[in-house]
Amino acid sequence: MSTVHVVTGAGPVGSTVAQQLADAGEQVRLLTRSGSGPVHPSIERRRVDVSQPDALAEAFAGAVAVHHCIHGSAYDARVWRAELPLAERVVLEAAGRVGAVVVFPESLYSYGPVDAVITEETPRTATGGKLGVRTELLAQRETSPTATVSVAASDFYGPLVLNAHAGERLVPTVLAGRTMRVLASLDQPHSFTYVPDLAAAMITAAGREDLWNSFLHAPTAPAVTQRQLVELVAVAGSVPTPRTSAIPVPVLRGMGLVSREMRELAETSYMFSRPFVMDSSASERLLGLAPTPLTDGMAPTVAWWRSRERAAA
Repeated sequence: MSTVHVVTGAGPVGSTVAQQLADAGEQVRLLTRSGSGPVHPSIERRRVDVSQPDALAEAFAGAVAVHHCIHGSAYDARVWRAELPLAERVVLEAAGRVGAVVVFPESLYSYGPVDAVITEETPRTATGGKLGVRTELLAQRETSPTATVSVAASDFYGPLVLNAHAGERLVPTVLAGRTMRVLASLDQPHSFTYVPDLAAAMITAAGREDLWNSFLHAPTAPAVTQRQLVELVAVAGSVPTPRTSAIPVPVLRGMGLVSREMRELAETSYMFSRPFVMDSSASERLLGLAPTPLTDGMAPTVAWWRSRERAAA
């Protein structure tokens, strides 16, 4: 009997998970409101709003795993609180009815500000704002009778990654030779996770019942500073390293007085004003996976951005 892997959302994580599953010969049902996503003979794209319970009975039929990869419609705590808990609850209930495990890509927000390297054992007790929403989502998963796995990643980079510190804010700016202004500090170490590594970890965890109902870290390469990240992009693109500068946290907070968007960005500025280093070694051993070196991941990232720019020209 054929089995189906359901993927909700076609952002960089959902699309990469769907593509990796399809390339491995699995049948994939990709659910989005728009019907978008990668084109592949093994990917069935459907228009489905996963926050609506009535839409999921047929969409989840035959599923062995659900990779729940939707995100809030805006980078805003109010939006996250209004949208994400409900959608996750609906998905958990529908997956439970068909006996499917639900795998979540997770952030490091629930750890809050830290003074040491982040491991899987670091307390996840952050409160307030977007950080608190992520903590509450983890609590909801823990109390659900449906099997879950949360796979946490640091800031994304890689093909398909747009709205991220190492996405459209960084790569096209460096390739164009414009001054790169980063948040908070150029010289604090920060972990960056390659999205294909996160996708591989999610797929592996879904197929390992011994890893269900756990919290894992996606394989993530050793931390680098934002200055070093700019240099890595420049080397991968064979362009000179551009000028760099940092926007101080007090300036971000000041801008937040008149801009909610900047206030939401300032909430997580601690990740860049102090060391923000994630250790994934324990999860790597459990998963049998290793992170892609940053130099290896940056080459396809730059190639994707250049192909995107050519397509838009």
